[in-house]
Amino acid sequence: MPNIITRVFNGVKGGVTGALSGAADVGGSIAGSVRDLTISTLTETGELISQGLDVPASIVKGALTGVAEVGGSVIGAVKGTVKGTVQGFMDQGGEQDTAVRGAVSQAIYSAKESGASVAEAATESVKGAVEAVGDVGGDTASALKSAIGAAISTVGDVAGDAVDDVKSTLSTSVEGAKDVVDSIKN
Repeated sequence: MPNIITRVFNGVKGGVTGALSGAADVGGSIAGSVRDLTISTLTETGELISQGLDVPASIVKGALTGVAEVGGSVIGAVKGTVKGTVQGFMDQGGEQDTAVRGAVSQAIYSAKESGASVAEAATESVKGAVEAVGDVGGDTASALKSAIGAAISTVGDVAGDAVDDVKSTLSTSVEGAKDVVDSIKN
């Protein structure tokens, strides 16, 4: 399994690097590129859907690493990367919750690794996940809850002191998030 996941990461990183080299608007180009790369990767190796959270996470990590390599803003690409990953994963039969949780968590880990704001990454990744689920006809209320849960949990793991900031930012920046954040126990 790790070999397959490494191949996915490297393939997506290379695909994103190639697709975005010279692009004027990296953030605007990323969602479609990542969606297409996710679909083609999963079509080539169909058994990946059964690998769970590791697949959307490796796609997000590969894409954001590629964005950083071409000099793009990781934060500027988080929303589109998560959106493209969730759309592509669900298009290929992956479960909504797996796609949302894996993509949102990895976006925050990648932001932390690159020195970017985990609060901004959390907000943008939640927005991207909910938009993606809405675009493919999934349950956006469930996606919002899963995305916020994954974001708060991951921020707690990587930057525990930022959890309150993330909760506050999500509550004011994402439609419907305040009720979800209020329902999550610390």
